[in-house]
Amino acid sequence: ISVPEGDFFFDFVRHITDWIRKGRIITEGPNAQFTYQVFFMRKLWSSTVPGKDRNADVIFHFHQELPKLLRGYHQCSKEEAAILGALIYRVKYAESKTDIASVIKNIIPSDLLKVQSNYEWKKEIVRAYNKDSGMSPDEAKVVFLKVIYRWPTYGSAFFEVSQVSDTNFPEQLLVAINKQGVSIIHMQSKEPLATIPFSN
Repeated sequence: ISVPEGDFFFDFVRHITDWIRKGRIITEGPNAQFTYQVFFMRKLWSSTVPGKDRNADVIFHFHQELPKLLRGYHQCSKEEAAILGALIYRVKYAESKTDIASVIKNIIPSDLLKVQSNYEWKKEIVRAYNKDSGMSPDEAKVVFLKVIYRWPTYGSAFFEVSQVSDTNFPEQLLVAINKQGVSIIHMQSKEPLATIPFSN
């Protein structure tokens, strides 16, 4: 459960613990004990290097970068998408032996789904998956991060925006904020249209 925007952290924790306590009183009595963990997510990464802190990679970094990839925010080639799809499959579905074709939309960036058929995607993902046989799900998370770490948009906070004031830019844009600065990115091609470094 994530803290809703605008809520204060400790008020939110109190509401959650009260809610859990009410549910447990019925089944376990009024003195029921429970534990919870709090994870803080990075909004902007400035010095994260995959593999340097394996626990952070496995617990935090993979889960923060995965949705950005699947939403199609990064500029990603078809070959990279197949490799990353195989790694995501290993993390999320390999133990259950789920058919790859049934989860293509959950492991390939949304903007690349139509680039080739599901059959072709499955073939490419299986090929990449078999190259890394024996890899654990946690190792796959770190390798996933090492692949996207090479991209200039790694660790970015992304925002989909509409603009009407500058005719040099399309109406729909992607804004990425990262350690290099603020980048304005073409929504379809993922090509950077402008970058404003923080030094300006």
